[in-house]
Amino acid sequence: MKINIKLFGAQIVITFVVYALPLFIPAGIKLWLAGWIFIVLWFGFWCFVLIWLSRHNLGLLQERMKVSSKDQKIWDRVLGLLLYSSIFVWLLFISFDVVRIHLSMVPFWLQIIGLIILLGSFYLFFVTFRENSYLSPLVRIQEDREQRVISTGPYHYVRHPMYSATVVFIVGTPLLLGSLYGVPLGLIIILILAWRAVLEEWTLRKELTGYED
Repeated sequence: MKINIKLFGAQIVITFVVYALPLFIPAGIKLWLAGWIFIVLWFGFWCFVLIWLSRHNLGLLQERMKVSSKDQKIWDRVLGLLLYSSIFVWLLFISFDVVRIHLSMVPFWLQIIGLIILLGSFYLFFVTFRENSYLSPLVRIQEDREQRVISTGPYHYVRHPMYSATVVFIVGTPLLLGSLYGVPLGLIIILILAWRAVLEEWTLRKELTGYED
């Protein structure tokens, strides 16, 4: 089993651009310490995950590289677009808040708490990747990979730990960056995630053998 090196490199670059662009459109590339700390940590974490997958779970890495599939649900395409668009706007707002219009006044100690929360989300993301070899970015039943129900690790406690980790990420990121208003604005992203989770749960119950039990 091999990976497409060009696609692998493109995914790393896209990950960087998608998160760096909305932050540094308002801020420019000047010294915004919290912004650079976030980018370095987030980009470094996802590079680590991709490299770890390339060594320990090549099948999941190949699945994570898919941007579409013929068996992907139509509603998932729509919600995926809404989700990524909302994240882009969210980060753009945080940058404007902190660097341009200065709506928030976040003390340094609260930024440190945000950093701790963000690092906690990284841990939750990683254990989810480690436990679930079917963690596709697309909502689809992976019959081609003989998908089965996962009930170990974080899945012993919650059905969708990836979404739970994302909620933690949404709280920690704006605090680290220095935007109090970025936290309630992140509720829009959480609502989209919740909508997707309900539809995904319905799909799994209906189509994945053993999931209902």
